[in-house]
Amino acid sequence: MNATKPVEAEAPAGARELLLQTASDIMREGDIVDISLSELSLRSGLNSALVKYYFGNKAGLMKALLDRDMVDIVTSLAALMAKDMDPEARLRLHIGAMVDCYFKTPYLNRLLMRLVRESDDEEAQRIANAYLAPLHRAYDKLIKDGVKQGVFRNVDPQLFYFTATGAADRFFSARLVLKHCFDTDTLTETLRDRYREHCTDFIMAGILAGK
Repeated sequence: MNATKPVEAEAPAGARELLLQTASDIMREGDIVDISLSELSLRSGLNSALVKYYFGNKAGLMKALLDRDMVDIVTSLAALMAKDMDPEARLRLHIGAMVDCYFKTPYLNRLLMRLVRESDDEEAQRIANAYLAPLHRAYDKLIKDGVKQGVFRNVDPQLFYFTATGAADRFFSARLVLKHCFDTDTLTETLRDRYREHCTDFIMAGILAGK
């Protein structure tokens, strides 16, 4: 009578998390923001019917993946903002963490924009309230603290969000540029470390108050 029981019965422990991580791996390796359920099943070793069981459909899987990844970012930023440190050190750590995040999940910003664009107004607003608004509030406080202490210029926190996020995200979502212009499409840890230092230096140079 219950059509979901056979699917539930064959689901091993951790199946939901495995589906999410496999989807993440596929998008990272392919530099894409979509997956095929057949490839997901092949790579995970799980029945693709489990996508319907856990997430409703593929769109639900993508929303769950966004939630998984964005919750980590918002939680980490909240923890950073709670630490007792000066604004410059705090911002440097945050920029480095953003670069590390997009190295790990280079699809994330593109997935976020896609889901906001394709969702109904209620879901788009949920995403904005849960993940974008906290980031903006953190930037607003961080910049105001830095201005008050004479460390930062008085820049618009909204525009700073797009500048910082764009700089951190763009490099890791441009594999075709790397391939055709620089003869590599491999996102190595060495490349990540070089870009983290470069990105941090450039963004900090734009916001630090003149000495």
